[in-house]
Amino acid sequence: MAYTGNCLCGGVRFRVESELEPIQICHCVQCHKAQGGPFSAVIPVAVSAFQLLGGEEFLQAYESSPGKRRLFCSVCGCHIVAFRDKSPNVLLRAATLDVDPGIRPQRHIWRSHDVPWLVEDGAIPSYPEWPPDK
Repeated sequence: MAYTGNCLCGGVRFRVESELEPIQICHCVQCHKAQGGPFSAVIPVAVSAFQLLGGEEFLQAYESSPGKRRLFCSVCGCHIVAFRDKSPNVLLRAATLDVDPGIRPQRHIWRSHDVPWLVEDGAIPSYPEWPPDK
């Protein structure tokens, strides 16, 4: 199976040539900062199955902890993958895929770092798009 994806501006494009592992939801502080949100949804992908199709010149790497690098687009700031030295996998940001991959989260990790302000108890309004008063 092949999947394609890209960054927000479309400058960095990639393909994954393999079946996908289940999504992992990471709540660690580093993912908060890297994603600008309360968690990151990642898919482990074999390095050999991940192929850049374009935009390599836009990619920048940031070593967020010893041996761990995060690749992002230098134009739009979109985080594409993270990887550790000597790991056989990259951690692909699930939301960068072009289509629903048909897989669902398998686990949440680093819940000890949950942000206290994210509450999903149904008490606050939720809209499929913009609220009606916009």
